[in-house]
Amino acid sequence: MRVNKSELNPKRKSQTGWTVILALWLAAGLGAAETKTIVFFGDSITAGYGVDPDEAYPAVIQRKIDESGRPWRVVNAGLSGETTAGGLRRLDWILRQHVDIFVIELGGNDGLRGIPTATTRSNLDRMIERIHRQHPRVQVVLSGMQIPTNLGPEYTRDFAAIFPEAARTGGAVLIPFLLDHVGGVPTLNQPDGIHPTAEGHQIVAETVWRTLLPLL
Repeated sequence: MRVNKSELNPKRKSQTGWTVILALWLAAGLGAAETKTIVFFGDSITAGYGVDPDEAYPAVIQRKIDESGRPWRVVNAGLSGETTAGGLRRLDWILRQHVDIFVIELGGNDGLRGIPTATTRSNLDRMIERIHRQHPRVQVVLSGMQIPTNLGPEYTRDFAAIFPEAARTGGAVLIPFLLDHVGGVPTLNQPDGIHPTAEGHQIVAETVWRTLLPLL
């Protein structure tokens, strides 16, 4: 991902969809015992920027769960343009309801903006700690991310290392690289070269599913 006007000024459709979905989830109390809840907490990739909401990878995961007959509900809490600092600010509102698996997909926008890796790492650590404090039994899953070498090889290397280190110290399960086999593949990304196409989201969903399935 890279910073562009679409990220800084996301489409109203994405914002409205996120607000409606989260409001319904909170109002309905979907964390009831008979139905467990997975929250995908991320940026424009999770929000499904540029594709139909039903094509975004969290929706694909929901279909996989339904096909397997498991009593799990997916909540898409993706927000275009979100950074780890923004995620930390809105985290408490998300945690008002019961959650069983909490997937964090944040950090890509930090890297594209050149935010110090220590800051991103601290924000992720604080998110994981806060989730565990409010929901001690929740399983946190952290999505690894990588960025191009625009800011130099040292920053790129340090950025990639944030996620396995944060997962290890925070007791989270790691998805090594969310965009594995998608990032950098022109046919699987939209013209901006950042956001996956519907086909790309299918591959992302397969990557996520390999990690999630043993946890369900």
